[in-house]
Amino acid sequence: MVNTFLNETKAYKLSEINHIIGGILNSAGEDILIKRLAPPRQADEDTLALAISEEEIANLAESKARAAVVPLGVSIENIATIEVERPRLAMMKLLHLFYTPVDAPAGVHERACVDPTATVGENVSIGANSFVGRGCVIGNNTKLLPNTYIGKFTEIGINCLIHPGVNIGDNAKIGNNVIINHGASIGADGFSFVTETPGTIETAKEQGKIEGDFSRQKIYKIPSLGSVTIGDDVEIGANACIDSGTVENTTIGRGTKIDDLVMIGHNCKIGENCLIVSQVGLSGSVIIGDRVVLAGQCGVADHNSIGADSIIMAKAGVSKSFPEKSIVIGQPAVQRKEFVKQLKAIKDAAKHSEEIKALRKEIEELKKGK
Repeated sequence: MVNTFLNETKAYKLSEINHIIGGILNSAGEDILIKRLAPPRQADEDTLALAISEEEIANLAESKARAAVVPLGVSIENIATIEVERPRLAMMKLLHLFYTPVDAPAGVHERACVDPTATVGENVSIGANSFVGRGCVIGNNTKLLPNTYIGKFTEIGINCLIHPGVNIGDNAKIGNNVIINHGASIGADGFSFVTETPGTIETAKEQGKIEGDFSRQKIYKIPSLGSVTIGDDVEIGANACIDSGTVENTTIGRGTKIDDLVMIGHNCKIGENCLIVSQVGLSGSVIIGDRVVLAGQCGVADHNSIGADSIIMAKAGVSKSFPEKSIVIGQPAVQRKEFVKQLKAIKDAAKHSEEIKALRKEIEELKKGK
């Protein structure tokens, strides 16, 4: 069985592949022709086996592959190997080499709707049932796949790929080489509201308790005058949501990668080269520094900031700001050192509790002996 998601019409000599990924070719297999990539057990004679873990290296013994990519220092009998220092980096280069681009021929589909005031660059593809609003600018070589919506006065840079079902609101600014995956929402109205008198949330923050009659309270919507700005080389996952800013734009820095099902609230400022993993939620006006990692299902409360090069671990509930190079964990979230200290205190407390019980028993026995 081979990977049908890769283009089987492409073929490269093993020596050509080695030159691209910068490895060490250890056997006389320079002329082996490679047409596909696959794990060892699914590989045939025309396949380059990807053996980048201990399990997959062991599976090479059962593989039909004549060639494999392996970590540095691994040698396999009867198989030509390319040793690489960073296997996942090599795999990335290989997948780009064999990747089949989406089917998006240049031109505007007859069932697409492009406002006559929009500016469309060269070699642009606009798929069926897509809508491009008035005053939009679509850069050269950008692809809008079927069923995409681009609101008025939005600018999209060059070489972008907008997948089906993406909705981009009015006045958004999208940089170059941006990928937005299926069903993402960019520039929806922010979740921003106000009451005439202090409500339960404000009362709780100020007084630490909730007292009073709130039965007649009415909630008023605050509309978003801002939009969203996305830097170059950003990727946004399927069904992610990035809301518009209230007055100024919500911003996503250059090179940041956002996973599926992420929620980024209004007025957030996300730095460059961040990694934001699935189901992360950022409340309004959160500031995230450069190169921050937000692990799965963590949440950051409104108006807090996370310093550059920090890691927020999975499911952390962040209710305060943290400086740069922090490692944060827990609910409520604390620095990892503090979290470990808390765990030790709990463990020690359990131990001390047993010791106290034993001492009480001894005291009772001493009392009985009087």
